[in-house]
Amino acid sequence: MAILLALAALAGLGLGSQPPPGLLEGLGLLALGALARRRPADWLPLAALVGVTAAVLLARGAVLPDGLLREDLAIQGRLVEVTEEERLTRLTLAVSDCHPLAAARPACERLRRVRLSAFEAPPMQPGEHWALTVRLRPPAGFANPHTFDYEAWLWREGIQATGYVRHEPPPQRLAESAPGLREHALTHLEGRALPPRAERWLAALTLGAGDRLTADDWALLNASGTTHLMVISGLHVGLVAGFALLLGRGAARLATPGGWRLAVWPWWMAGVAAAGYATLAGLEPPALRALVMALIGLWVASGRHAPGPWQGWWLALAVVLAIDPLSAWRPGLWLSFLAVALLILAWQGRPRPRGVRGWLWALVRTQLLLAPLMAAAVLLAFARLAPAAPLVNLVAVPVVSSLLVPLGLLGWLLAPLPPLSALCWWLFAHLSEALARGLEAAVAWLPLWLPEPALVTPLALCLGLMALLWVLPGLAAPLRATGSLALAAVALSLAPAGIPPGQLEVRVLDVGQGQLVELRTAGYRALYDAGPRFASGFVPVSVLWPPGQRFDEVIVSHDDIDHAGGVALLAERHRVGRFLAPPGEEIGVPFAACRRGDSWERDGVRFRFLWPPEETAALSSNDRSCVLEASVGGQRLLITGDVGRRVERAFLLEAEAPVTLLVAGHHGSQTSSGPQLVQWLTPRQVVYSAGRRNAFGHPHDEVVRRFRGAGSCQWSTALDGALTFRLGGEAGRVVESTRPLPWRRGGVGADCLALESP
Repeated sequence: MAILLALAALAGLGLGSQPPPGLLEGLGLLALGALARRRPADWLPLAALVGVTAAVLLARGAVLPDGLLREDLAIQGRLVEVTEEERLTRLTLAVSDCHPLAAARPACERLRRVRLSAFEAPPMQPGEHWALTVRLRPPAGFANPHTFDYEAWLWREGIQATGYVRHEPPPQRLAESAPGLREHALTHLEGRALPPRAERWLAALTLGAGDRLTADDWALLNASGTTHLMVISGLHVGLVAGFALLLGRGAARLATPGGWRLAVWPWWMAGVAAAGYATLAGLEPPALRALVMALIGLWVASGRHAPGPWQGWWLALAVVLAIDPLSAWRPGLWLSFLAVALLILAWQGRPRPRGVRGWLWALVRTQLLLAPLMAAAVLLAFARLAPAAPLVNLVAVPVVSSLLVPLGLLGWLLAPLPPLSALCWWLFAHLSEALARGLEAAVAWLPLWLPEPALVTPLALCLGLMALLWVLPGLAAPLRATGSLALAAVALSLAPAGIPPGQLEVRVLDVGQGQLVELRTAGYRALYDAGPRFASGFVPVSVLWPPGQRFDEVIVSHDDIDHAGGVALLAERHRVGRFLAPPGEEIGVPFAACRRGDSWERDGVRFRFLWPPEETAALSSNDRSCVLEASVGGQRLLITGDVGRRVERAFLLEAEAPVTLLVAGHHGSQTSSGPQLVQWLTPRQVVYSAGRRNAFGHPHDEVVRRFRGAGSCQWSTALDGALTFRLGGEAGRVVESTRPLPWRRGGVGADCLALESP
């Protein structure tokens, strides 16, 4: 039954995410069939299939309609989360009412959860009810290799629209918040004299307040492979349940020495303690998942009419997916269940450890077995590898589980006795600081590695097979050792495919309504433009690469904020050989001038500027843009910045035709890509670097038709995400960034784009 339920829930996820024709009719027939059944074994799997499919379909259908884009909406709801960022306040709102202010607009009453930005907002607290006037847009995010997928995060968090709060009419508080136990606990914690990092970690470990962790905290945890220790997970809920079970069984042994082994109430006590702790932590999806797994684990361990370990595993998966179907898109769910499955394989049929030495060896063995499989799973989920994780977790797991979590929870239990509570948290602060310093040292020794995309799957496969060699029962030790050495040799032999001399890799990154192009040869790396800076202060370039990257040159076409917004961050966090920009511009850092006729060659690729001229005083900022041409063999790249048609005609005769790849001028605006340029250059590939659903209508329909008439294949970062082209050698080929939510993609796969903006 447990396996059938889990498989039914998984089938529901597939049907809901990729609905075939006639799905609703089929679900109706299945529901009627389920109602006609009398035995739970007959109708429960059908109910799980129908319920999960319906939940995913409803989540898909609740996304903000495109017809409400840039429309004023009146919404009311409860603040779920409030985060202050200088003048900006980030809000997550559980919507109770929504309607457009203008007549004859689509309805928005299906919205249930939105994420908002409020500039210079009045003081707001979680739990308060507010009436707001907002402008929303459907969930969207940038799609770039090796980066956080914001759109996928919005989806799995159930956020159906994002936007900002309007100042007129002003926001109105409808009801004050009624702080719960968790909010009182966080307030109490803020009044303690704890170091900032210790306070953040204590809130995260004991109250599930992961939002208190800073970006530096998350970067350290990711790089050391210890993120799983700093969120409310099965480890923490299991510790609470295990401690309560030990107390209960100890009390039962004292009360009934002859029959304490048969006492049921200690198991119930452990379940109640686990539920109470998860509730205190806010019952967010990770805590809810951990609670379900802990409760079923207690049932399995009790042995009272209980399922076996594998039945319990399948049952927990079915229950979690039935309660929260969107959790299937959270990598944490699959990492948790994969880890538990490996533990079952590793320990099923083995004797229970005895004595301190036995338990220490059990801990070391478990961590060594988990390390390669978890590394493989993290590689597939996040395309990153923490080389320090296996060694770090050998120390961090026992420190966190045996010392930090017990000390943190004991401090809360002793809160009525402030001196004892302060002592526990003083010890917690010193231990957490020592652990943090150890993690920093480990990361400095073995930093986080972001492998090339082509290496992710082979490396993950090698690590996964290595873990299975040591976990699967019945294999001879020589086979395990020989197989592991062979897999390690294969993994070490994998090398990223470098760019051979005589080829140019061009990656047009997805940075919204702005432009950033990365150019690479065998030994040369440059950027054309630095992407935008948004009103919130967010700079997309901040999430594209880890700090410390080397760029030989950064060419800034001109000083508009959508082209030069990331210059300051590039200068601060990365090593830039030199900046180039047009004469007369101000980009905030010293730069050399780009001038018509300047040229250089790297690894068989020739670069030269076609514009601007020596004298630029009479030109607008857009028309001063550095126009870059790169040639390799018979193929050419041309990037024109924001120059207008008049300037295009001025340098057109100097450009070599035809062009293999053109980054369309001014994001596809009607002011650029004039008929003469299109007819003379006849570009084979055209890319529009534009924001999704941008307010300017880029690319303009006239420009799209003009390139279509020239036979150009057209792409847009707004629809296709980051695009990578390889020039030189073979004909230029395109590698497309894949979005994880196919029904939200607006791209056209391998076909040529021929869409006109509204």
